[in-house]
Parts: sequence; structure tokens; C-alpha cells
Amino acid sequence: MAALSASAHVSIRTFFHSSFTNNKISNFSQQFKLENYTTITTTSKRSISIPALAPKTTENSASQLQSTTNSVKGWAEFAKNVSGEWDGFGADFSKQGEPIELPESVVPGAYREWEVKVFDWQTQCPTLAHDDDAFSFMYKFIRLLPTVGCEADAATRYSIDERNISDANVSAFGYQSTGCYVAAWSNNHDGNYNTAPYLSWELEHCLIDPRDKESRVRIVQVVRLQDSKLVLQNIKVFCEHWYGPFRNGDQLGGCAMQDSAFASTKALDPAEVIGVWEGKHAISSFNNAPEKVIQELVDGSTRKTVRDELDLVVLPRQLWCCLKDIERGETCCEVGWLFEQGRAMTSKCIFSDNGNLKEIAIACESAAPAQ
Repeated sequence: MAALSASAHVSIRTFFHSSFTNNKISNFSQQFKLENYTTITTTSKRSISIPALAPKTTENSASQLQSTTNSVKGWAEFAKNVSGEWDGFGADFSKQGEPIELPESVVPGAYREWEVKVFDWQTQCPTLAHDDDAFSFMYKFIRLLPTVGCEADAATRYSIDERNISDANVSAFGYQSTGCYVAAWSNNHDGNYNTAPYLSWELEHCLIDPRDKESRVRIVQVVRLQDSKLVLQNIKVFCEHWYGPFRNGDQLGGCAMQDSAFASTKALDPAEVIGVWEGKHAISSFNNAPEKVIQELVDGSTRKTVRDELDLVVLPRQLWCCLKDIERGETCCEVGWLFEQGRAMTSKCIFSDNGNLKEIAIACESAAPAQ
């Protein structure tokens, strides 16, 4: 798919989003046509239930949801900004932030002969959200087999992970009209999604570049319960660009892709993000929410964050991840993106001392002036 200028890209995106979402399709799995690709190694479909992350009920909530009208309006804008073909690269990292090599079985022989280590998957993430009060959001995450040279247009699918968000399928989903979102997904490795409680979850943080709404990162914190405490298990990172309206993943950005492999590139310098930061946070409180909930993140007060190197995991592309204990026995699961010096996008999930989700917050923070 040929690259478009920024101005043309935006206008075409807006036009095609309207065309695709007005022609709604009720069954997401039937939308994806696979005949354009050579093989599919694995397909996983998730039906999510996370009892251990169910919010506890309290009489008072720290913040109130907007009216239904405003929430629907915010969802419509979110749907416009999140829907489309997102292509890029993805990689797995250890809990210390070290990149994890791809399985040898998927690496082309030429790379093995040259003793070149491969850490990155080329990825697709066709995403569709309907801009009405049904709050329908779904995507298909596709890993493509590595290729030698520019052979992306004839790439072979290695794995497919379909995700569909509804009240029954996700424990918590917080969204912003910008296209940013946070989702809590359960992992059940025996394949039986009716078995509970789960011991492992994925906290998916999707952050849109505030300077360019067609560029985003998704940072996934894989966490598990250990001695009744949340601990970080590993990290997944995806750097993606918007390449066009939703097309079921039937077309790649190919050689015109704006992203490149990143897993083995230089990691963020911790000194750039430690210290005092502040910014206005968009917040959703889950203290007084039903067990399965989708909520808009509502602009709240300006908050200060004191960040140190303790438990800070630095990643390439100016990204970081942190899971640490805070006051009252609570746990903060944070990710961040230093998109320019002194300015960062952050996303946080706060859990109570018994593992219940209390709050999701996304912010654009600035480094506080030195005292």
C-alpha cells in the first residue's frame, strides 16, 4: 500500500471510517477472510472473565461517570480514531526488559547462516469499533513470519489472536476519545475459559502519539498472582502506524511501512524519566462499578508523580514499564512513552490490596521544573 501524505491520510481516514462503520457486521469472526495468505499456524479466540480483578463495591466513588449522552459521544470519537488497519512490529521482553529471541523454527535459514538474531515480529492489528451506543470493539492481532529483504507483501501468517470486548468478555476497559485505551485480559493456559479464578492477566495499554494520531504504541504487562500479590511476569511491546480503513487485515503496508524492527535498539535512559512529573489525568474509578464494565476516562485533576529507578524497566523506543507497591498496600501497574524530552504519555492501573481494580488513568505528563 503506497504511503500517503499526512494531510491526505487524515482526510481519507475520516471518509473511509464512516463508510466502513455504517455498513456494520454483527459477527466479527466471519469478517476476516483468510484466503489471501499462505498458512495459519495458530488461532486463538478469547472469552474473558476475571473474577480476581472484579471491582469491589463501595458506597462512595472517587469520580463519577459522565452522562450517557456524553459517554456515547466520546465512544463515537474513540471508534473513529481506533478503527482501521494498524501495521507495525512487535517484540516480547523479559521482566528485566531484555528482548526475547523469536523461536528458531520461524527464523529464515539465511539469518541462521549469518548468525543474525531476530527479535521482532512484523504485525497487523485490524481493529473495528462501531460508533454507536452498543460499545462494540474488536481486533485481530496477527504475527507474520519473518522474511529476508522486502517480501512483506507476500508474508505468511504465523498466528492470529482475536479479541472481542463486551461486558461478558473483559473485566475492565477504559477508553479516551483520542483512541487510547486500557484493557484487562485474562490468561487461562489450559484453554478452559470457564475455569476460575485466573492466575495471570494481560494489562494492555494503548497510547496514541499526541502529535500524530496515526502513530501508537501498545504495551502489555503480563502479570500474575504470587503469594496473593501481583508481580510482573513479562512485557510485550507493539509499535504501529495506521495504514488505512478497516479491511479485515487483507492488505499490508508492505515496503512502505513507516515502522522498523526495534527490540534490540537502545533502551530509554532512566535519567530522562525519574524525578517529579505532573499532568492532567483522565480517570475512571472502578470502586462502585459493576463486575464487567466499559468506562470512558474522564478528565480529572492535575496530579504529581514522583518516579524513581526502583522497579523501573526501561525499553526501546523511549518506553518504560513499572509495577510497584504504593500506599495502603495497593499496586500500581504503569507504562510510559517519552515522546519528546520532558513530555510523556503514561497509563496506570491501580489495584487494591486484595487484587481488585480501583482505577485506570491516562495522562500527558511534563517534567516538573527543578526546585
